[in-house]
Amino acid sequence: MNLYQNKDSNIRKTWLLFTLFFVVIIGFGYTLSYIYNDSGILIIAVLFSIFMSFLSYWYSDKIVLKMANAMPVSNENAKELYHIVENLAITAGIPTPKIYIVNEKAPNAFATGRNPEHAVVAVTTGLLEKLDRSELEGVLAHELSHIGNYDMLISTMVVVLVGFISIASDMFMRSMFWGGSRNRNDREGNSNGLVVVIGLVLMILAPIAATLIQLAISRKREFLADASGALLTRYPDGLARALEKISSDPVPLSVANNTTAHLWLEDPFKKNQKKSWFTNLFQTHPSIEERVAALRGMKI
Repeated sequence: MNLYQNKDSNIRKTWLLFTLFFVVIIGFGYTLSYIYNDSGILIIAVLFSIFMSFLSYWYSDKIVLKMANAMPVSNENAKELYHIVENLAITAGIPTPKIYIVNEKAPNAFATGRNPEHAVVAVTTGLLEKLDRSELEGVLAHELSHIGNYDMLISTMVVVLVGFISIASDMFMRSMFWGGSRNRNDREGNSNGLVVVIGLVLMILAPIAATLIQLAISRKREFLADASGALLTRYPDGLARALEKISSDPVPLSVANNTTAHLWLEDPFKKNQKKSWFTNLFQTHPSIEERVAALRGMKI
């Protein structure tokens, strides 16, 4: 069963995002170093991009798990959950991931890790309490599909990119407000003014563009993981029913934040009810109606 035909494509996208991350950060560094006439800024940008890439690749799963207050479980203390994950992983042809539980009443789940050999699946206690076995299998198959499709590293790299650009933009705007750009030599007058304008435009538009890239990747990968998960269980209605239960559950997910929202199975902020095209640009997930319709329209 070849569930993960997009694996190679996602690996290429990962390296493309690494390249994009370096280009953007170094580009910011060059712009700032020119404006402030300080080559040290460019050197710092290069070193920082290398450090952040290393950190996100090797420690992204640990960072996400810490943010979610997730605790590891094993075959001894969560037998049914462990056996479901193990059986699905064997069927999918990937290593059994580590399993974590988040002590939250809101039903939800996510996967993280840099590759299938170092992957993690985390579920909330609410998910275990509120779903039946076929629904739970559908959710776990969805998360294993993220692992098989190499989605997790892509998501992490986009998070790092968006986060850093937002911080850099804020720092730049604050420094411009306080007149920091006057450090360059006056003889460069018009040229310096043009670079400042370009820098301002980039600093304003880059976070918006990066966020849209993040959300576009997130929405597309959710549809793909839904389809792959349904093929894995051979029962699309299980995941469809789970999505309906999760989206209609009123309990808030207290550990959710804007940085990790796109990693969860369903939008933890319950924004999917909004319908306008503009607000849809800033949703981390497709609407539940679209996902359920796609699942129930599958022919297996």
